[in-house]
Amino acid sequence: MSTATIGSPSDRSARSPTIAGSASNRADHVKFLIFAAAVLTMPIWLSPVGAAYPDLVQKFAIYGIFAIGFNILFGLTGYLSFGHAAFLGVGSYAAVWSFKLLTMNIVPAMLFGVLAGGVFALLIGYVSLRRSGIYFSILTLAFAQMSYNLAYSVLTPITNGETGLQLAHGDPRVLDGPAGAGLPSTNLFGVETVGYSGFYVCAVALILAYYLALRITRSPFGMTLRAIKSNQNRMNYTGFNTRPYTLAAFVISGMYAGLAGSLMAVVDPLAGAERMQWTASGEVVLMTILGGSGTLLGPVLGAGIIKYFENIFSAFNDQVLSRMFDFLPAGLGDLMVDLVQPFVGDGWHLTLGVLFMLIVIFLPGGVMEGVSRVAGRLRRVRSDRTG
Repeated sequence: MSTATIGSPSDRSARSPTIAGSASNRADHVKFLIFAAAVLTMPIWLSPVGAAYPDLVQKFAIYGIFAIGFNILFGLTGYLSFGHAAFLGVGSYAAVWSFKLLTMNIVPAMLFGVLAGGVFALLIGYVSLRRSGIYFSILTLAFAQMSYNLAYSVLTPITNGETGLQLAHGDPRVLDGPAGAGLPSTNLFGVETVGYSGFYVCAVALILAYYLALRITRSPFGMTLRAIKSNQNRMNYTGFNTRPYTLAAFVISGMYAGLAGSLMAVVDPLAGAERMQWTASGEVVLMTILGGSGTLLGPVLGAGIIKYFENIFSAFNDQVLSRMFDFLPAGLGDLMVDLVQPFVGDGWHLTLGVLFMLIVIFLPGGVMEGVSRVAGRLRRVRSDRTG
């Protein structure tokens, strides 16, 4: 009877899965460290493009969390939800009520936001996941619009209707006590979470959310979700019950949205029903598709691109454009202002629409597909040169 010696082909084949797995884990850890460093230094490398002020970098982090959570459902299972803004709004309301009733410490507010988003997602997902495809999407949209309208009508004692839920001097705050001369600020164990300190709270939450999504994607649970996206009918025919997995993905996604909603209240302690509107649900769909559905980094990039367009391009007016083109001759400068003006300011949605159309046509996999193509071409060029 022959035995495999060390270094023999059979021995190498036995060790190759372990080696491949270790290499994959190392690559994931390196990418995670690069991602964490990029997020924490965002105010530095975004400064040259005018996007380093606290309010905007906070939005980058918050909507990055929202998009990562949505991608767990849409990117891994293929279920397209048009109602995820409902969980965003519920998380905001839960956080503000925590500030009003308990304490201005953000930790309970964030926990309540995550819990509220998860419970609400469980209720909606239990009903909506009885259908798939466009019927599932319409059901989630209907539930979100119902929530939006209820927040303006029947649930006014909880949501404060059109005015929105905000802090008041009469709030009990049983752990902190009533407010003094002015309204208190949100804090993390005494450290105020406003400005850049609020951003770093959001940044740490984004890093942790990314790491959790990474572990979910690489786990057997994540592999099951991808199999459901590939061919759910075949899995059902084999007797495999896919519904607990899709419901779990839906709830996890709702918890991410609840966390994002609570962080909105952390940096600006108010909550309004407009956060539950269908346009907010459509926005996270655009973020995920634009960046790259099914990828880890793509939704974060998509969120950053859309929020940059919304906050930077929308601020361009005729005066700003005139200063940009003042180096040109007078007639040519005026012509350039007239050509660019429809795509900025109030027309920034037109620029976003054109960009989204180009991405969908030429890069169906989103921005991350373009990054992969460029990286692949560079590798081929390098291999050709070494060869």
